[in-house]
Amino acid sequence: MVKTVLKIDGMMCSMCESHMNDLIRNHCKVKKVSSSAKKGESVVISEESLDIPMLEKEIKEIGYELVSHTSCLLYTSDAADD
Repeated sequence: MVKTVLKIDGMMCSMCESHMNDLIRNHCKVKKVSSSAKKGESVVISEESLDIPMLEKEIKEIGYELVSHTSCLLYTSDAADD
């Protein structure tokens, strides 16, 4: 699993958060997405890395700006089930 934090400029309210969540869900295979206008970010959990150039273009098309992004692998283990 991959956790990606997208720093986004222009989100002002809960409707902005909803638009961003919908955009990400419609363009990427995600397990979870949560956006915060207050923090200016969207946090995405996915099985694979996101297509950042595509997201940057799509985000710009709906009136926001992708300022930066960070990704990290999330540790998951099946060993705990043994």
